[in-house]
Parts: sequence; structure tokens; C-alpha cells
Amino acid sequence: MKTTSVLTIAFALAVVCFQANVAFAQTYLQNEVTFEQVNLSGPRLGITYVPGNGRLSQTLQEKSIGSTLSQFGWQFEYLVVPEGGGPSFVVQFVPLVAAVEYGTLIPSASLALGVRMPGGIEFGLGPNLLVGGSKGISTALVIAVGKSFNYGGVSIPLDLVYATNPEGSRISLIFGYAIGKSGK
Repeated sequence: MKTTSVLTIAFALAVVCFQANVAFAQTYLQNEVTFEQVNLSGPRLGITYVPGNGRLSQTLQEKSIGSTLSQFGWQFEYLVVPEGGGPSFVVQFVPLVAAVEYGTLIPSASLALGVRMPGGIEFGLGPNLLVGGSKGISTALVIAVGKSFNYGGVSIPLDLVYATNPEGSRISLIFGYAIGKSGK
């Protein structure tokens, strides 16, 4: 078979597939998709462990701060739930302060984008900003997995969070509660 014939057949198949996708997308988008938005903001507290293998751990030791730190803060959480069921989409902003038991405050903030399954299992990731590391302000990537329990209309999230950057990693266990406020 000649090269031009193969190219002509491939081009014709691509055009047919593209037209089929456009037609499907137009039909699919004609059906209105509705969502419910739920605000699950609320207090958070937890504990963070900083392994002794990085610059962050050394900086904490220099400031007479141990490798285990308390965490206190607030989680601004917005959940987008498709009305037909299925996974929900989660956007979380979590400012926290750590190390109160050492007579100091180490602020941090994370923005996580993720998915929560109907059974409450959730995962997400995003950027983190830490004030007080060896560079003064540092960034990290946070990866979170957890489960949200529903107890009498109150959401109780329990999340395991791993934050990593070149200065060192942090492992946190964070929990709290929220009473959902729905809005369509």
C-alpha cells in the first residue's frame, strides 16, 4: 500500500472520529448537570512528626523544638456533590499553627484539591506554605488521604497528610468536625 493511501485513510478516520466526538459532546452538554455545594468548614487539630533527616529537623532542634508538634487551625472546605451521586469534588484551605507547647507559633497553610468518594474515603494534593523553616518561608507539596465519618449530620474528617520538600518531610494526623451548610 502506498504511503499516500495510508495517510489518506488515517486522515479520513481521524475526521470521522473527531466528528463523532463533537456530536457526542454536544448531545452530552445539552443535558443539564446539577450540583449541590456544601460548606464543611470547621476547626482542625492534630499532631505532626518531623523526621530527623533534613534541614527542617535541624532548624527545629536549633530552636529547642522537638520533632513532634501540635497543630491547631481552621479548615475552609467546599464540597461539590453531583445530585446524581458519585464522587464529590473537594477544595480545602487549611491554615494551621504548630508548636504552641514549645512557647512559639509556626504558621502554615495548605490548599488541597481532591475527591471524596460516596463512602467518605478522600484524597487530595496541593501546595503548602510554611513560615519558620531554615529559609524563613518555604513551600512543599502536600498529599492527603483520609476518611470523613458522618455522625448525626456532623462530618468528622480524619486525614493523614504527608508534606515534602528539599528541606525535609512532615507527617501529620489531622481531625476536626463540621456541620454542613448546603447551597444549590
